[in-house]
Amino acid sequence: MLSRMTSKSLYIKANEEKEIETTDDASEEAIELVIWFYTSTVSINYEKKRRPRHSAVAATVLSHGARRRQQETEMNIFRLSGDLSHLLAILLLLVKIWKTRSCAGISGKSQILFAIVYTTRYLDLFTSFVSVYNSFMKVVFLTASYGTLYLMFFKFKPTYDHNHDSFRILYLIIPSLVLSFIIVHVYTVMEILWTYSIYLEAVAIMPQLFMVSRTGEAETITSHYLFALGSYRALYILNWIYRYYTEDFLDMIVIIAGIVQTILYCDFFYLYITKVLKGKRLSLPV
Repeated sequence: MLSRMTSKSLYIKANEEKEIETTDDASEEAIELVIWFYTSTVSINYEKKRRPRHSAVAATVLSHGARRRQQETEMNIFRLSGDLSHLLAILLLLVKIWKTRSCAGISGKSQILFAIVYTTRYLDLFTSFVSVYNSFMKVVFLTASYGTLYLMFFKFKPTYDHNHDSFRILYLIIPSLVLSFIIVHVYTVMEILWTYSIYLEAVAIMPQLFMVSRTGEAETITSHYLFALGSYRALYILNWIYRYYTEDFLDMIVIIAGIVQTILYCDFFYLYITKVLKGKRLSLPV
Protein backbone atom coordinates (compact mmCIF):
# COMPACT_ATOMS: atom_id res chain seq x y z
CA MET A 1 0.00 0.00 0.00
CA LEU A 2 2.80 2.34 0.94
CA SER A 3 4.66 1.54 -2.25
CA ARG A 4 1.60 2.36 -4.32
CA MET A 5 1.21 5.74 -2.65
CA THR A 6 4.90 6.42 -3.12
CA SER A 7 4.69 5.54 -6.82
CA LYS A 8 1.62 7.67 -7.24
CA SER A 9 3.30 10.60 -5.49
CA LEU A 10 6.37 10.24 -7.68
CA TYR A 11 4.14 10.09 -10.79
CA ILE A 12 2.25 13.26 -9.77
CA LYS A 13 5.51 15.04 -8.96
CA ALA A 14 7.00 14.04 -12.31
CA ASN A 15 3.93 15.37 -14.14
CA GLU A 16 4.07 18.62 -12.20
CA GLU A 17 7.75 19.03 -13.04
CA LYS A 18 6.98 18.29 -16.67
CA GLU A 19 4.19 20.90 -16.72
CA ILE A 20 6.52 23.39 -15.06
CA GLU A 21 9.18 22.69 -17.68
CA THR A 22 6.59 23.05 -20.45
CA THR A 23 5.39 26.31 -18.94
CA ASP A 24 8.96 27.52 -18.60
CA ASP A 25 9.68 26.62 -22.23
CA ALA A 26 6.53 28.44 -23.38
CA SER A 27 7.45 31.44 -21.27
CA GLU A 28 10.96 31.48 -22.69
CA GLU A 29 9.59 31.26 -26.25
CA ALA A 30 7.13 34.07 -25.53
CA ILE A 31 9.89 36.23 -24.07
CA GLU A 32 12.15 35.51 -27.04
CA LEU A 33 9.30 36.41 -29.42
CA VAL A 34 8.68 39.72 -27.62
CA ILE A 35 12.40 40.54 -27.65
CA TRP A 36 12.65 39.73 -31.38
CA PHE A 37 9.61 41.87 -32.21
CA TYR A 38 10.92 44.78 -30.14
CA THR A 39 14.41 44.69 -31.64
CA SER A 40 13.00 44.38 -35.18
CA THR A 41 10.69 47.35 -34.65
CA VAL A 42 13.48 49.46 -33.20
CA SER A 43 15.76 48.51 -36.10
CA ILE A 44 13.14 49.41 -38.71
CA ASN A 45 12.36 52.73 -37.04
CA TYR A 46 16.07 53.49 -36.80
CA GLU A 47 16.56 52.79 -40.49
CA LYS A 48 13.63 55.04 -41.35
CA LYS A 49 15.04 57.88 -39.27
CA ARG A 50 18.54 57.34 -40.64
CA ARG A 51 17.41 57.25 -44.28
CA PRO A 52 18.21 60.53 -46.10
CA ARG A 53 15.46 62.56 -47.75
CA HIS A 54 16.66 61.92 -51.29
CA SER A 55 16.29 58.16 -50.91
CA ALA A 56 12.52 58.67 -51.14
CA VAL A 57 12.92 58.73 -54.91
CA ALA A 58 14.64 55.36 -55.04
CA ALA A 59 12.13 53.86 -52.60
CA THR A 60 9.22 54.68 -54.90
CA VAL A 61 10.64 53.48 -58.22
CA LEU A 62 8.84 50.14 -58.39
CA SER A 63 5.51 51.53 -57.17
CA HIS A 64 5.91 54.98 -58.67
CA GLY A 65 2.67 54.97 -60.64
CA ALA A 66 0.64 53.90 -57.61
CA ARG A 67 2.23 56.48 -55.33
CA ARG A 68 1.83 59.22 -57.92
CA ARG A 69 -1.90 58.50 -58.13
CA GLN A 70 -2.08 58.56 -54.35
CA GLN A 71 -0.24 61.89 -54.22
CA GLU A 72 -2.68 63.35 -56.77
CA THR A 73 -5.31 63.41 -54.05
CA GLU A 74 -3.24 65.98 -52.14
CA MET A 75 -4.11 69.58 -52.97
CA ASN A 76 -2.19 72.78 -52.32
CA ILE A 77 -2.50 76.39 -53.44
CA PHE A 78 0.17 76.06 -56.14
CA ARG A 79 -1.40 73.02 -57.77
CA LEU A 80 -4.88 74.54 -57.60
CA SER A 81 -3.62 77.80 -59.12
CA GLY A 82 -1.81 75.86 -61.84
CA ASP A 83 -4.93 73.86 -62.70
CA LEU A 84 -7.07 77.00 -62.83
CA SER A 85 -4.48 78.73 -65.03
CA HIS A 86 -4.48 75.73 -67.35
CA LEU A 87 -8.27 75.72 -67.46
CA LEU A 88 -8.31 79.48 -68.11
CA ALA A 89 -5.91 79.03 -71.05
CA ILE A 90 -8.18 76.46 -72.66
CA LEU A 91 -11.29 78.58 -72.14
CA LEU A 92 -9.56 81.65 -73.62
CA LEU A 93 -8.61 79.63 -76.69
CA LEU A 94 -12.13 78.29 -77.21
CA VAL A 95 -13.69 81.72 -76.63
CA LYS A 96 -11.26 83.29 -79.08
CA ILE A 97 -12.09 80.77 -81.82
CA TRP A 98 -15.84 80.80 -81.24
CA LYS A 99 -16.22 84.56 -80.81
CA THR A 100 -14.17 85.53 -83.85
CA ARG A 101 -15.40 82.52 -85.85
CA SER A 102 -11.77 82.08 -86.81
CA CYS A 103 -8.71 80.10 -85.74
CA ALA A 104 -6.25 82.53 -87.31
CA GLY A 105 -3.02 82.78 -85.35
CA ILE A 106 -3.57 79.43 -83.61
CA SER A 107 -1.23 76.54 -84.37
CA GLY A 108 -3.20 73.43 -85.22
CA LYS A 109 -0.04 71.39 -84.85
CA SER A 110 0.40 72.48 -81.24
CA GLN A 111 -3.21 71.52 -80.59
CA ILE A 112 -2.59 68.09 -82.10
CA LEU A 113 0.37 67.63 -79.79
CA PHE A 114 -1.69 68.66 -76.77
CA ALA A 115 -4.40 66.20 -77.77
CA ILE A 116 -1.78 63.43 -77.88
CA VAL A 117 -0.47 64.57 -74.48
CA TYR A 118 -3.88 64.44 -72.81
CA THR A 119 -4.82 61.15 -74.45
CA THR A 120 -1.69 59.28 -73.40
CA ARG A 121 -1.66 60.82 -69.91
CA TYR A 122 -5.30 60.33 -69.02
CA LEU A 123 -5.81 56.75 -70.16
CA ASP A 124 -5.88 55.84 -66.47
CA LEU A 125 -9.24 57.59 -66.37
CA PHE A 126 -10.68 54.20 -67.37
CA THR A 127 -8.54 52.06 -65.07
CA SER A 128 -8.23 53.92 -61.75
CA PHE A 129 -10.16 56.48 -59.73
CA VAL A 130 -8.30 59.15 -57.76
CA SER A 131 -10.95 61.74 -56.93
CA VAL A 132 -13.97 63.47 -58.43
CA TYR A 133 -11.90 66.62 -58.99
CA ASN A 134 -9.15 64.66 -60.74
CA SER A 135 -11.56 62.80 -63.03
CA PHE A 136 -13.50 65.98 -63.81
CA MET A 137 -10.37 67.89 -64.85
CA LYS A 138 -9.23 65.00 -67.05
CA VAL A 139 -12.58 64.88 -68.84
CA VAL A 140 -12.56 68.67 -69.31
CA PHE A 141 -9.05 68.71 -70.79
CA LEU A 142 -9.77 65.79 -73.13
CA THR A 143 -13.11 67.22 -74.29
CA ALA A 144 -11.74 70.74 -74.77
CA SER A 145 -8.69 69.46 -76.64
CA TYR A 146 -10.65 67.42 -79.16
CA GLY A 147 -13.28 70.15 -79.36
CA THR A 148 -10.55 72.61 -80.36
CA LEU A 149 -9.34 70.24 -83.06
CA TYR A 150 -12.88 69.95 -84.40
CA LEU A 151 -13.27 73.72 -84.57
CA MET A 152 -9.91 74.19 -86.28
CA PHE A 153 -9.93 71.37 -88.81
CA PHE A 154 -13.64 71.10 -89.58
CA LYS A 155 -15.99 73.93 -88.55
CA PHE A 156 -13.62 76.86 -89.17
CA LYS A 157 -11.12 75.10 -91.41
CA PRO A 158 -11.02 77.89 -94.08
CA THR A 159 -9.60 80.30 -91.46
CA TYR A 160 -6.75 78.01 -90.47
CA ASP A 161 -3.35 79.36 -91.57
CA HIS A 162 -1.59 76.31 -93.01
CA ASN A 163 1.22 78.33 -94.55
CA HIS A 164 2.62 79.76 -91.32
CA ASP A 165 1.90 76.67 -89.23
CA SER A 166 4.77 74.75 -90.83
CA PHE A 167 6.68 73.32 -87.88
CA ARG A 168 7.49 69.61 -88.40
CA ILE A 169 6.00 68.00 -85.32
CA LEU A 170 7.57 64.61 -86.06
CA TYR A 171 10.81 66.17 -84.79
CA LEU A 172 9.05 66.43 -81.43
CA ILE A 173 6.89 63.29 -81.42
CA ILE A 174 9.58 60.74 -82.27
CA PRO A 175 12.37 61.96 -79.90
CA SER A 176 9.86 62.22 -77.04
CA LEU A 177 8.69 58.67 -77.70
CA VAL A 178 12.24 57.32 -77.84
CA LEU A 179 13.17 59.15 -74.65
CA SER A 180 10.14 57.72 -72.84
CA PHE A 181 11.56 54.21 -73.42
CA ILE A 182 15.04 55.19 -72.26
CA ILE A 183 14.29 57.29 -69.15
CA VAL A 184 11.23 55.97 -67.35
CA HIS A 185 10.47 54.94 -63.77
CA VAL A 186 8.87 51.56 -64.50
CA TYR A 187 8.62 49.63 -67.77
CA THR A 188 4.86 49.23 -67.96
CA VAL A 189 2.59 50.39 -70.77
CA MET A 190 0.74 52.97 -68.67
CA GLU A 191 3.93 54.36 -67.14
CA ILE A 192 5.66 54.68 -70.53
CA LEU A 193 2.64 56.48 -71.98
CA TRP A 194 2.48 58.81 -68.98
CA THR A 195 6.22 59.57 -69.28
CA TYR A 196 5.82 60.16 -73.01
CA SER A 197 3.08 62.71 -72.32
CA ILE A 198 5.40 64.57 -69.92
CA TYR A 199 8.21 64.80 -72.48
CA LEU A 200 5.89 65.77 -75.31
CA GLU A 201 4.07 68.44 -73.30
CA ALA A 202 7.40 70.11 -72.56
CA VAL A 203 7.84 70.95 -76.26
CA ALA A 204 4.23 70.97 -77.51
CA ILE A 205 4.08 74.77 -77.52
CA MET A 206 7.00 75.09 -79.96
CA PRO A 207 4.84 75.05 -83.14
CA GLN A 208 2.71 77.86 -81.67
CA LEU A 209 5.73 79.98 -80.78
CA PHE A 210 7.24 79.24 -84.20
CA MET A 211 4.02 80.35 -85.87
CA VAL A 212 3.94 83.62 -83.93
CA SER A 213 7.55 84.30 -84.89
CA ARG A 214 6.74 83.68 -88.57
CA THR A 215 3.67 85.92 -88.61
CA GLY A 216 5.55 88.50 -86.55
CA GLU A 217 2.73 89.15 -84.06
CA ALA A 218 -0.11 87.63 -82.08
CA GLU A 219 -3.58 88.85 -81.20
CA THR A 220 -4.08 90.04 -77.65
CA ILE A 221 -6.38 87.19 -76.67
CA THR A 222 -3.91 84.69 -78.16
CA SER A 223 -1.21 86.29 -76.03
CA HIS A 224 -3.39 85.88 -72.94
CA TYR A 225 -3.89 82.23 -73.86
CA LEU A 226 -0.14 81.64 -74.15
CA PHE A 227 0.59 83.48 -70.91
CA ALA A 228 -2.00 81.45 -68.97
CA LEU A 229 -0.63 78.23 -70.47
CA GLY A 230 2.92 79.13 -69.52
CA SER A 231 1.87 80.22 -66.03
CA TYR A 232 0.27 76.83 -65.46
CA ARG A 233 3.61 75.07 -65.81
CA ALA A 234 5.50 77.68 -63.80
CA LEU A 235 2.99 77.28 -60.95
CA TYR A 236 3.42 73.52 -61.11
CA ILE A 237 7.15 73.93 -60.51
CA LEU A 238 6.26 75.66 -57.24
CA ASN A 239 3.85 72.81 -56.57
CA TRP A 240 6.66 70.23 -56.93
CA ILE A 241 8.94 72.22 -54.63
CA TYR A 242 6.16 72.44 -52.05
CA ARG A 243 5.43 68.70 -52.29
CA TYR A 244 9.09 67.88 -51.87
CA TYR A 245 9.28 69.67 -48.54
CA THR A 246 5.83 68.69 -47.24
CA GLU A 247 5.24 65.21 -48.71
CA ASP A 248 8.80 64.01 -49.35
CA PHE A 249 7.88 63.43 -53.00
CA LEU A 250 10.32 64.11 -55.83
CA ASP A 251 9.99 63.21 -59.52
CA MET A 252 12.98 64.32 -61.55
CA ILE A 253 11.35 63.44 -64.89
CA VAL A 254 8.47 65.84 -64.26
CA ILE A 255 10.69 68.55 -62.80
CA ILE A 256 13.25 68.59 -65.62
CA ALA A 257 10.56 68.48 -68.31
CA GLY A 258 8.71 71.30 -66.55
CA ILE A 259 11.83 73.43 -66.36
CA VAL A 260 12.46 72.91 -70.10
CA GLN A 261 8.87 73.87 -70.85
CA THR A 262 9.08 77.00 -68.71
CA ILE A 263 12.36 78.05 -70.35
CA LEU A 264 10.65 77.94 -73.76
CA TYR A 265 8.15 80.50 -72.45
CA CYS A 266 10.74 82.88 -70.96
CA ASP A 267 11.14 85.03 -74.08
CA PHE A 268 7.38 85.18 -74.47
CA PHE A 269 6.87 86.12 -70.80
CA TYR A 270 9.26 89.04 -71.21
CA LEU A 271 7.48 90.32 -74.32
CA TYR A 272 4.07 89.81 -72.73
CA ILE A 273 4.99 91.89 -69.69
CA THR A 274 6.78 94.64 -71.63
CA LYS A 275 4.26 94.92 -74.49
CA VAL A 276 0.87 93.27 -74.02
CA LEU A 277 0.36 94.57 -70.47
CA LYS A 278 1.14 98.04 -71.82
CA GLY A 279 -1.52 97.76 -74.52
CA LYS A 280 0.79 96.89 -77.40
CA ARG A 281 0.58 93.95 -79.79
CA LEU A 282 2.96 91.08 -79.14
CA SER A 283 5.58 90.05 -81.65
CA LEU A 284 8.40 87.53 -81.43
CA PRO A 285 11.76 87.91 -83.16
CA VAL A 286 12.22 85.67 -86.18
